[in-house]
Amino acid sequence: MSILLEKIPVSVLIPAKNEELNLPACLASVVQAAEIFVVDSQSSDRTEEIAASYGAQVVQFYFHGCWPKKKNWAIAHLRFSYEWVLIVDCDERIPPALWEEIATAIQNEDYNGYYLNRKVFFLGKWIRFGGKYPDWNLRLFKYKLGRYENLNTEHIPNTGDNEVHEHVILPGKVGYLKNDMLHIDFRDIYHWIERHNRYSNWEARVYFNLLEGKNDQETIGANMFGNPVQRKRFLKKIWVWLPCKPTLRFIWFYLIRFGFLDGKAGYIYGRLLSQYEYQIGVKLYELRKFG
Repeated sequence: MSILLEKIPVSVLIPAKNEELNLPACLASVVQAAEIFVVDSQSSDRTEEIAASYGAQVVQFYFHGCWPKKKNWAIAHLRFSYEWVLIVDCDERIPPALWEEIATAIQNEDYNGYYLNRKVFFLGKWIRFGGKYPDWNLRLFKYKLGRYENLNTEHIPNTGDNEVHEHVILPGKVGYLKNDMLHIDFRDIYHWIERHNRYSNWEARVYFNLLEGKNDQETIGANMFGNPVQRKRFLKKIWVWLPCKPTLRFIWFYLIRFGFLDGKAGYIYGRLLSQYEYQIGVKLYELRKFG
């Protein structure tokens, strides 16, 4: 019997809010898992109905403006039936080849978690260049051991109730899976801009904390010679001090990292990233001036 005909002993955790457009494809890609939880934030659309139709267990999360946010709360409070949890956002897909690899990987007792590489699609095109690939995310791990870091941003208004750019802190040995997961958002550019307006609130606070030396110890840390996430965190500590960041971000993405090879989609993505960086800078200025 093919392994794809068997349920894989993994608990999938999907954070959601008003995701009726993305959720069906996401759920269809994870039906191989033996257990699926959708942690909802009182959606006003068909999110809960769709989740139930795929056999997922729906749990409501109520955010009160303090730590933890949705993913950490779910990891700590849900009664998972299996040792391994796989975190999947509504705009992500787990292809069959990746499921086969996951089924093998969780049998290796030497590892406590695995990074998954993500392919980001924008305007129907894989954004292969610009530094967007590879895009490693620690999404598969033993849930009793892993928790998302606390960057002291949960009290900032209009940032949402879910960990988005925080990373998982996990002791022990961590591996890397070869097959990619897919990031495909069926929503339009309006929602991309709306979402990144919220993200820029979060990023401005992270920049502020870096400049003021206020980051908590419960973070993944910065290390030029560490894993991909630690290297990115190290570079951010340098980046925050640089001038003209919106222009630099476009040059980095579009020219230095060959974003132009992704055609029109790459150009638009680069311009939007530059705009996003400008929003972060303006909000950081506001924070430093008015607190």
